[in-house]
Amino acid sequence: MTGGGSSTRRPAAVARSRGRPSEASEPDPGARRAAAAAAQRRGRGNPGPLRLMDVRPRTLAYFVVASFALVSVTFVVYTGGWWEEVEGEGAATLRKVMRSVTPLPAPRMMDLPQFQNNHKESLYWGTYRPNVYLGIRARTPLSLIAGLMWIGLKNGQYFLRHVCQDSDELRTFGWTAHNGRDYGRQVLVDHGLFLTTSFLKEKGESSGYGGDWAVRLDANNERSGLSDAEESTTHLFFYIADETGNPITMGSYEPSSRGSVLLASGLHEEIGGWELYLRSEDNLEIHRAGFKSMSMHNLSDLVQQAVATNAMQSGNLNLPDITEDSSNIMVYQVSIKSPAQIDIVFLSGSASKSPVIEERISKLTGPMLSDRLETKQKEFEERYDQIFNVNNKVDSKELSVGRAALSSLLGGVGYFYGQSKIALPKGFTQKNGDKYISYWPAALYTAVPSRSFFPRGFLWDEGFHQLVIWRWDVHISMDIIGHWLDLLNSDGWIPREQILGAEALSKVPEEFVLQYPSNGNPPTLFLAIRDLASGIHAQQFSDEEAEKISSFLERAYIRLNAWFQWFNSTQSGKYEGTFYWHGRDNITTKELNPKTLTSGLDDYPRASHPNDEERHVDLRCWMLLATNCICSIAEFLKMDSALEKDYYKMSNQLSDFGTLNKLHLDDTIGAYFDYGNHTEKVRMRWFDVKDNNNMRREFLRGTLQAPQLQLVPHVGYVSLFPFMMGTIPPESWVLEKQLNLISNTSILWTDYGLRSLSRTSSIYMKRNTEHDPPYWRGAIWINMNYMVLSALHHYAHKDGPYSGRAKELYDKLRSNLIRNIVQNYDATGFFWENYDQKDKGKGKGARSFTGWTSLIVLIMAESYPTLHR
Repeated sequence: MTGGGSSTRRPAAVARSRGRPSEASEPDPGARRAAAAAAQRRGRGNPGPLRLMDVRPRTLAYFVVASFALVSVTFVVYTGGWWEEVEGEGAATLRKVMRSVTPLPAPRMMDLPQFQNNHKESLYWGTYRPNVYLGIRARTPLSLIAGLMWIGLKNGQYFLRHVCQDSDELRTFGWTAHNGRDYGRQVLVDHGLFLTTSFLKEKGESSGYGGDWAVRLDANNERSGLSDAEESTTHLFFYIADETGNPITMGSYEPSSRGSVLLASGLHEEIGGWELYLRSEDNLEIHRAGFKSMSMHNLSDLVQQAVATNAMQSGNLNLPDITEDSSNIMVYQVSIKSPAQIDIVFLSGSASKSPVIEERISKLTGPMLSDRLETKQKEFEERYDQIFNVNNKVDSKELSVGRAALSSLLGGVGYFYGQSKIALPKGFTQKNGDKYISYWPAALYTAVPSRSFFPRGFLWDEGFHQLVIWRWDVHISMDIIGHWLDLLNSDGWIPREQILGAEALSKVPEEFVLQYPSNGNPPTLFLAIRDLASGIHAQQFSDEEAEKISSFLERAYIRLNAWFQWFNSTQSGKYEGTFYWHGRDNITTKELNPKTLTSGLDDYPRASHPNDEERHVDLRCWMLLATNCICSIAEFLKMDSALEKDYYKMSNQLSDFGTLNKLHLDDTIGAYFDYGNHTEKVRMRWFDVKDNNNMRREFLRGTLQAPQLQLVPHVGYVSLFPFMMGTIPPESWVLEKQLNLISNTSILWTDYGLRSLSRTSSIYMKRNTEHDPPYWRGAIWINMNYMVLSALHHYAHKDGPYSGRAKELYDKLRSNLIRNIVQNYDATGFFWENYDQKDKGKGKGARSFTGWTSLIVLIMAESYPTLHR
C-alpha cells in the first residue's frame, strides 16, 4: 500500500495500496520467476505437524479420485476445456489452477437453516450499495436497485453527484444512525447544499417478499436566499432499475398536492408486482427519462449525458421527458426550492390501486413516517447505550461520534455478486487472450473499509469489522463471516480482495483486479470467531443465540480447518514451527525494502533480501490465534480425534515462550523481530542505465553491505505482536521491556496513539520507491492500537509486578485515541484511514474510512477480543 500524499494524489495511491498484488506477482518477468520458484519450494515443503485426516489407503484413493473428478468437471464448465490441450509439466500446473477455482467440497455455511426463512427475508432489502451516496438493493444476484443523484454547484460549475468519491469535496457524508437492518439516517453536505437521507423498511400483512421501504429526502440550501432563482433550486434524481432487464412501466410524473404520485411499477420474480410512489407537500417540478441498459455501473453517465444533451437543445438543466422502449431504468428529476422534504415509498407485492395500497403509502410517508423515523432513532440510541454501556465512560460529543462510527460501519455493509479473477501462472493464457480464470459465481455480504476508496470486501479488514458488528447484531455478523467462509476453494484459500460485479469492478484499475492463489492475508476472522466460541463458554448469549452460534461453529469447523491447513502448508518456514509471508520479491532493485502486502502491513520493513530463511513473528502469532480458536471450538463440540490432538500440540508449540524468545526476541531491548537475510546498508538513489543505445535514469536500490542472517532491527507494530496476543507471561521481564518500548516517545508513543514504526528506525517515514510514500512506516493505525489496548487491558487485570504500569499506559493511550479521533471527526466530518504521528494527529489517507477505524466504538466501551484459550 501507499499513503500520506496530498489529497490530489490520493486516489492513485490508494488504488495501488489496496488492490496491488505482491511484487512477486507483478508483470516484471524477473519477479514472476521469483514467484514461480517460491511456488515450487512450497510444493516440496514440509506441510507441518498437522494431519489432514487419518484414513486407510483405499479410502484415501477413492477420495482423491472423486475430488479430482469434481474438480475436472467444474473446471471444464468454467473454462470450456482449453486445458485439455496442455500436456506434461503444464498439465500438472493446470491441475493446481483447477483446484484454485473449485469450491471446497464441504457443506455451505449459507445453507444453514438459521440463514433461511425469516432471517433471509428480514435482510432482503438494504442500503447494500455502499459505493454510492444512497443506494438500495436486495440480497439477490439480479435485483431491483434504487439510488439518489443530485446536481451540486461548486465554483459556479454544475456537477452530478452519485458515486462516493473524494474529488466531489463534500464537507461530510456518512450515516449518523444505522441499525444494519431496517433504519438509517445519513447527512451529506455538498458545499451549500445540506441533504439528509432517511431509510426505513418494514414488512406489513399485504407486503410482498422482503417487505416495503421508504426514503425521505430533506434538502436545505445555504444559497436559497440568493436572488438567482436557478441557484436556489435543488435538483434531485431518484432512480429505480431492474438488473434482470425486465421493463418498468412509467407512471404519472405530474406532482400533486393532494396525495401520492405513482412514479413506476413492474414485476420481479422474487417479490411479484411492485410500485414506487412519491409524496411531498412542497412545490415540485418533475422530469423523467427511461433507459434500456444492463450496465448499471454506468448510470451516472446515462443521466449526465441526458441532462447535458437536453440543456444544449433547450437551455434547461432537466431530463428530456423521453423513455426508450422497454426501459428497465427509470430516473426522476425532482426540482425543488429548499427547504423541502420528499418521501419516496416502494411497495412490494402490489398490483393495483386499492384502499390497502393507500393505507400502506400513508404509513410510510408524511407525518406517520416522521413518527416512525423518530421512534427508530430513539430505539437505535437506546440499543447503543445498552450494548456498549458508555454513558459513564465518555462525554456527549464522544458518544455521538461513537454512534456515527458504528452507523458508518453498518451503513457500509454491501451485497456483491460476481466472479473473482484469478491470475493464471506465467506462460498460460486462455484462447481469448485472458491471463486469468474466473472463480465460481458467488455472493458476498460484507462491510467495506471505505465507501469512497475501497467499496468492496477485504479479508484482512473484515475480522476487525466483525469485532464491532457481532457485539451489535451477532446474526448479521455470522451471516457476513459465513459468506466469507463459503469462498474457500478446494485448497483452503480465500481471495484476499473481493471485486465482485460491475459496480465493484468500476472502482478498481484493471491492473489491480487479479488475485493470486499463492497470496495470503492475516486470518483476522479468527478474532471474531474466537469471541463467539468464548462467549458460549461464558454464557454471554441467549439460549436462542447460543444454539445458532453452536450450529454455526459446527458447520464452520471443516472450513476453518481447511483455511488453517492452507496457511500451514503454503506459508511455512524452512524449519518446523516457523512461518513467513511467501511471495516477497527477492530480486527487485526498485524498492528500498520489498513490500509484504500479504501481511496487511504492506511496506512495514522486513528482511532487506527475502529468502526462505525468513520467519515473521506476526504470522506466527496469527497461527497461534488460529490454533487456539480451533481448539476452543473442538472443546465446545467435544471433538477428540487425532486432528484435534494435533491442534492442541501445535497450540502448545506456538505458545511456548522459550521457543518464541529463541526465534524472535532481542534480549537487549526486549523487542520481538522478524528474522532473515538483512542489511541496514541500503539506500535508494539515481542510476544511469543503458537501454540499447540510449541512457536513462532510474531510481534504484543500492546495497552497500552484504546482507546476513539476523534479527531485523526495526521496532514497530510487528515487535509488539506477542504482546498484543497475550503470549508474554505477566511476571516476565520481557513484559516490562515491552511496556518501556510502548511508552517511549522516541520510539512508539505519541499523544495521538502509537506510531507504526519507531522514530529510531532507519526506514522511519522513508519512501519505498520514487512514487510510494511511507504507509506503515510511522502513521498511527487504529486496528493495531486497538490490539495494543486489548493487551494493556489484559495485563492490567493480571496479577504481576507490571499490572499497575499496564493500567497507567492503558488509560493514557485510550484517552489519546478517543480524543484524537473525536477531534478529527469534529473538525473534518470524517473517520480516517490512519492518523499523522507528527502533524498533531491529523487524519491521513482515505477519508470516510468507515472500516476498522470504527473500533473506536469498542475503545470507548472498553470491549476487547478474547485472545487466550
